[in-house]
Amino acid sequence: MTRLAARSSEDPHPRDRLRPELGLQDTVFLVVASVVGSGIFLTPGPIADRLPHPGLIFAVWVGGGLLSLAGALANAELGAMFPRAGGDYVYLREAFHPVAGFLVGWLTFFAIFAGTVATLAAGFGAAVAALLGLGAASALAIAVATIAATSTLNYVSVRWGARANNAAGWLKVTALLAFGLLAPMSGRGDLANLTPLLDGAAAIATPSALALALSPVLFSYLGWNACVYVASEIRDPARNLPRSLFLGLGLCTAVYLVTNAAYLYALPVAELRQTANAGEAAAQALFGGLGGRLVAGFVLASILGTLNATVLVGPRIVYAMALDGLFFRGFDRVHASYRTPTAAITLQALTAIAILALLRSFPSALDFTTFAILLAAVADVAALYALRRSQPDRLRPYRAWGYPWVPALYAAASLFVAAVLLSERTLEAATAVALLLAAIPVYLRFARQRR
Repeated sequence: MTRLAARSSEDPHPRDRLRPELGLQDTVFLVVASVVGSGIFLTPGPIADRLPHPGLIFAVWVGGGLLSLAGALANAELGAMFPRAGGDYVYLREAFHPVAGFLVGWLTFFAIFAGTVATLAAGFGAAVAALLGLGAASALAIAVATIAATSTLNYVSVRWGARANNAAGWLKVTALLAFGLLAPMSGRGDLANLTPLLDGAAAIATPSALALALSPVLFSYLGWNACVYVASEIRDPARNLPRSLFLGLGLCTAVYLVTNAAYLYALPVAELRQTANAGEAAAQALFGGLGGRLVAGFVLASILGTLNATVLVGPRIVYAMALDGLFFRGFDRVHASYRTPTAAITLQALTAIAILALLRSFPSALDFTTFAILLAAVADVAALYALRRSQPDRLRPYRAWGYPWVPALYAAASLFVAAVLLSERTLEAATAVALLLAAIPVYLRFARQRR
């Protein structure tokens, strides 16, 4: 038996001092809390504007769920093989070279996680400031305070951070399903808004329009792979990590479809495409002013839950890089009592606060983040293929269903959407590429230090 074949997929990193404290419920609702945030409320308007047809709106949400599922199949195999902190950083390092892992880890941490923390905090701060009649300076202060508070919670205990995610996840699933089921009971909507479901869709569904509509949909599914980054803290990861990916993503897809049905029942497509906050507008149409205010409050709670989940997950990337000597010294530090990566959590908080000052409009930040997600997604699939060839005898507690065709379709679809974003949203995509290229000299510095 070869050395690789003899190694168990459960091999921990020899320097990892994080404790396995997360069970299946924790990881399922880590996915739910990460995914269901502001996207389901703020993106349906832009999606309807790009695809003004009920059938296409449902199709693009189903398509986003299926694409995410295809990615989850690949990540389930990779995560069960390498149940370590860091997620795709580890997979790319093992499959190709430390530089590949470093580049995707750098992009994932700074563009996806720190950028998402900043975007969510900015949205939360702006909404609270508007509710209280405060100005832009107060909104920024609220955003900074929110980042500090959620970071502190996860600094002192991963257990308390997970409990907050569980509560947020249950709240989101219950509230959105109730909203969708109560919508037809209000009697204030119109089933005619959902028709024609199929006829006439072909005239609108150009490849470019579909790809541009998929961008906000994929942003709304962002977080489906949250549990792979905390794999070393999951109990029985070979079993629980794949299950949490599929159960969490299945819950989110069901919630999204029910919620979109309620939106379309409440609002005609022509009105939906002009709506900034579909949840608030639909609730007001169905249940009056009180319904709109309740949903507005729920949006704030939902954003806060997703922010907390993102704050929990992101620091594990730079922590894993530091374990391998590919990040600044000290970021592999684990608190003696809290058993959390405190230096990495602090870095993410400071980075997100710095990004707050650079944020543009929500759609621009959305396309920038989505483009980075697509690059990381394609890299993960490439790692899956490479590891099947280079380490065929390694223990795989889970093997990706549909290999090699389903991962190939996922990579092809991701590349297509990325190409359209590069063409149509050149500045945002170019910014993500520039951030990726900026990592090369940083890697060379760390690589020289390791020699």
